[in-house]
Amino acid sequence: MKNFVRVCAAIALCWASVGFAAEAQPFKIGMIIKEPSAPYIQAFVKGATDKGGELGVEVLIRNGEADTMKIMEIIDTFISQKIDAFILGGAVDLRALVPGIVRLNEAGIPVAAIDTSPEGGKVDFFLSFDLAQSSAKAAELFIEGIRQRNGGTVPEGVVIEIIGDSADMFTRACTEGFGSVLKNYAQLQVVQGEGKWNNTDSHAKASDLLTRYGKKVLGIYVQTPDLMAAGVVSAIEAAGLKAEDFGICGICIGPEGIELIKQKKVLGIVEQPAYDSAYMAVGYLYDKLKGNPVPKIGDVIEEEGALWSPAKVIENPWTEEGAFIVLQGPLVPQELSPDDERLWENKIK
Repeated sequence: MKNFVRVCAAIALCWASVGFAAEAQPFKIGMIIKEPSAPYIQAFVKGATDKGGELGVEVLIRNGEADTMKIMEIIDTFISQKIDAFILGGAVDLRALVPGIVRLNEAGIPVAAIDTSPEGGKVDFFLSFDLAQSSAKAAELFIEGIRQRNGGTVPEGVVIEIIGDSADMFTRACTEGFGSVLKNYAQLQVVQGEGKWNNTDSHAKASDLLTRYGKKVLGIYVQTPDLMAAGVVSAIEAAGLKAEDFGICGICIGPEGIELIKQKKVLGIVEQPAYDSAYMAVGYLYDKLKGNPVPKIGDVIEEEGALWSPAKVIENPWTEEGAFIVLQGPLVPQELSPDDERLWENKIK
């Protein structure tokens, strides 16, 4: 009888050890990024890894190079590696990669997206600011700048809009927001130049359009100054003009944008909650995997002192299923000092 008891105890101890080992295995979250040298992508990486470190979650980061086929290959690799959850941290063609999202769905792997949302499949959590709404906020300041530079009126003239990539959902949403304000000013002609999310192309397009329209140009709107404003400013200055005379506005600040604001070469930029979106994505995926409560459509998430708060939770308009957690972004320097330590640009120095 004693031997039987000893055997049972040993078996129980063995199973307990197996259970403990299984419990000790960290969750693995696969994350795909694009343009790893871009400061906002670095903020995504830091936000995700910081939260992963806090929770004991392993975050596997791969560069999709904004290439749909490469992204799909990485997704398939992640699935074979039996990741527990997935984060899309940036892509360009948000329609073409939907089959990869569907494969994740079929494998029962929760999905989060930051920056841009896939245009199909189920994305459990899309965390970003409202691109159209934020762009409209920046456009209002842009118009006010034109008004102040022209004796309190908005005269007839040309405004240049430097867009990112016309194939990108991000670009389309930004143009929608900008256009929602500019449509009220029929006297303004909007001309676009595709800056391709870099300073070289932005410089070339701004130079060309400034040469073409000359003194008719009343202002230059840059969709994302963090990646394109420096190129636009250099084009203005190369033409012998002053950047402050063009009232540059947009969304997404970045370290370059912070410096241009301080130099008064940019009028104002809406902050992108890049660090916070990645940090929160890891937290919500972890909670979902653990069976903890997670945000649901209709909720309002609040955190005292957080720049992203309050955040409404609504249906994701780009996917078949999932929640869009709409984070806030302040207008800098009008609503927040560029030196504020809560800005991710100042956190990751």
